[in-house]
Amino acid sequence: MSDKLWSKSIMLADLIVTTRTVRRFQEEHKVTPETLLELVDLARLGGSARNGQPLRYQIITEDSLRSALFPLLGWAGYIPDWKGPVSGERPSAYIVCLLERKWLKGPEYEAHFDLGIASQNLLLGAASLGIFGCRIGSFSEKIYDILSLSPSSKVLLVLALGYPAEKVELEEVGEDGDVRYWRDKEQVHHVPKRRLVDILVSAESKARE
Repeated sequence: MSDKLWSKSIMLADLIVTTRTVRRFQEEHKVTPETLLELVDLARLGGSARNGQPLRYQIITEDSLRSALFPLLGWAGYIPDWKGPVSGERPSAYIVCLLERKWLKGPEYEAHFDLGIASQNLLLGAASLGIFGCRIGSFSEKIYDILSLSPSSKVLLVLALGYPAEKVELEEVGEDGDVRYWRDKEQVHHVPKRRLVDILVSAESKARE
């Protein structure tokens, strides 16, 4: 691996806060094949259940294939009237995350632990370069018609990637407990997050019994 991904001094906590889901991109601003390979390399180096390493990755940058893939993807479940980014704001690249069944060492659900680790590694590395993405787990079965896959491969996730064309802001979950993301009239994307105090569970009362 080259030193490219480590050329900027970014604290890990800052990088985690910065790494947000983006759904609108500067489509004409391309992500280079070399950068995409380096990002897949970061995914490859993550932990794996039983060290089976059953994930594979297909990089998609070619215009006609990107155009064929786009309408097969579900973009924002909490914004049902939005069908995804318009032309000019679509991803400049996709990375399809695949399960290679013959490499499994345990039950299939364990591959999803690997997938979480691998995709976060990839997106953290991307954000360090100013590249952002969207994990897409909702897609049509027609995706198999446009990808050249072996019969033992299963599509688990599609990562849409590119340079962002929108702003994302974090905010606290309100008293009503609503966690749905939303957009304001300036098209800023707001993402509610639970407070730290609300996700901590105390064992003290049980220990005193």
